[in-house]
Amino acid sequence: MKIHGYEMRAVRQPLVRAAREIDGPGKGEVLVRVVGCGVCHTDLGFLYEGVPVRHALPLVLGHEIAGVVVSEGEGVSGLSGKAVIVPAVIPCGACAICRRGRGDLCRKQVFPGNDVHGGFASHVVVPAQGLCVVPGGERDPAMLARLSVVADAVSTAYQAVLKSGLSNDDFAVSIGVGGVGNFAAQIAAARGARVLAIDVDDGRLGRMREHGAEWTLNVRGMGTDDIRKRVREIAKTFGLPQTEWKIFETSGTGAGQSAAWALLTYGAVLSVVGFHPGDVSVRLSNLMAFAARAEGTWGCLPEHFPAVLELVREGRIALDPFIEMHPMSELPQVLEQMNRHEITRRPVLLPDFEK
Repeated sequence: MKIHGYEMRAVRQPLVRAAREIDGPGKGEVLVRVVGCGVCHTDLGFLYEGVPVRHALPLVLGHEIAGVVVSEGEGVSGLSGKAVIVPAVIPCGACAICRRGRGDLCRKQVFPGNDVHGGFASHVVVPAQGLCVVPGGERDPAMLARLSVVADAVSTAYQAVLKSGLSNDDFAVSIGVGGVGNFAAQIAAARGARVLAIDVDDGRLGRMREHGAEWTLNVRGMGTDDIRKRVREIAKTFGLPQTEWKIFETSGTGAGQSAAWALLTYGAVLSVVGFHPGDVSVRLSNLMAFAARAEGTWGCLPEHFPAVLELVREGRIALDPFIEMHPMSELPQVLEQMNRHEITRRPVLLPDFEK
């Protein structure tokens, strides 16, 4: 079978449309016809910043995949014809680490668009393990395509909120409310937290005021000390807790990470979700002095996906205001626009290789 896709062949070089032949899915794998694939800033990191990929080039990027299973490999049954969301990080499910419930640490995990060819393609071959079935999704391609962002942006935000221990009436601060941060803010609000959204873009902040954030703060031109002072003023003015803040850093910028660290307070949890390739200088002793905790979040365990999907279907997480649809033939231009910060919603690509 021939698979069409857009290959990365070198860093900082345009993707190349190409086709490759496959024999079919192997043992424990399925072949998925891609219905929609979201574009993540991780893809920009691979293409423009030289963040290493684990598969030799050429490589088809794209790890936010929703589609329909068209064939099954040896040992797989019951998935053919089903609509699925492909988790961005797929643990093996069988090793000792996975059995301990830490599939995010699995050394055999598969990251489409990094370990194997990804979803900027007509089809993708992925492990059957961990796929999230979307009941009825095969009959509603438009709905299924929108759900592609659940594969990473929504589910990663969900796991970050879950790990933070956030509970009702907590004060949550989401720094950077773009592709992942807006969902972190929405999920925190859905779990009963009171949410402050921080960004440098008024359009993003305006959307957050309609979807979960009680307060917004545009920090363009503000220094770290000013940001800390302003957030503390908000907390004091509105009678919010002065301790145990839940801080979600999703901007993936040095400035955002510095600001997040500066907001640490007694018992705070800092969840680092955004990836920044450079160095950030911080005083680690703040963790000790505030009895605080800093942690990273890598993807989302497949067992959480049904709960995430349910939140979306209940309308407690809004997708449409935060995504925009493009034919996949526009992928090279979309990547360039994202790299120039000209796109503020998460693009979802719709395969159009037949054209």
